[in-house]
Amino acid sequence: MRNCFTFCLLPLCLLGGELETALEKRIASGPAKVFLAAKNLKTGKSVSIRGTEAVRTASTIKLPVLVDVYAQASEGKLKLDEELVMRQADIVSGSGVLRELSAGTKLKLKDIGNLMIVVSDNTATNMLIERIGADAVNARMDKLKLPRTRLMRKIRGDGKQLKAAEGWSQAGLLEENKKYGIGSSTSLEMIQLLEMLESGKLAGSKEILEILKRQQYSDGIGRKLDGLTIANKTGSLDHLRSDVGIVYTKAGPIAMAITVEDIPGIDYGEDNIGLLMIADLARLIVDGLSQSL
Repeated sequence: MRNCFTFCLLPLCLLGGELETALEKRIASGPAKVFLAAKNLKTGKSVSIRGTEAVRTASTIKLPVLVDVYAQASEGKLKLDEELVMRQADIVSGSGVLRELSAGTKLKLKDIGNLMIVVSDNTATNMLIERIGADAVNARMDKLKLPRTRLMRKIRGDGKQLKAAEGWSQAGLLEENKKYGIGSSTSLEMIQLLEMLESGKLAGSKEILEILKRQQYSDGIGRKLDGLTIANKTGSLDHLRSDVGIVYTKAGPIAMAITVEDIPGIDYGEDNIGLLMIADLARLIVDGLSQSL
């Protein structure tokens, strides 16, 4: 299924067809299902394959959480330097470092947000959701006209040591949303959120992008793009890999959101076929959207 962004001009949507053909050829070579959208934020060139379809976000939903944290700080509802106490109830298994610290540890809210993105800390994420509320994140996405980007609940852990689900949003309680886990979105909406950040339209845009540039997972979008600055957030589940971010090229910043779903087998190594797929697609996207009009 192909579709161009509804907000792009017709000549840009045509794109010669070469990029879409190359992307679909690479997608067809693998056993998984792919959803993607990308846009050169300078030229307006864009491409989308199943970009309007809802997908499980995995940890990429942490970006909307951070967006709401900075928005609430700008509105005076919280302070980035306020201290939160890590409770035993906040601690979950999986990615991050806070689970190695003792309950009762105090951390500044800003530092917790940094850990949520830079090392994809699950415990940090739960602490922030407890502080701001899952429904607040979804209300923020509604305000930004991103109605399909939903935070469903807190993180339970890494699959080997799961806690009971809690911290539900109203969207998360809907039976039809249970299949998404912690969150859902579309590739197109993630691109729109990234574009708002790059254009400086959101509170803390500059700070959020700098945090994304420091995140430590580079086996997806960044794998084959040596020498380019990348601001991104990754996500992984047993049978899913996702990566959303901005690649800064000489031809302009290129925003992309790629999800690889239905990956056969469980492999958390750096050569997971989903990561390899994302890397190849990101390279094709940068090449294709860097070409002059």
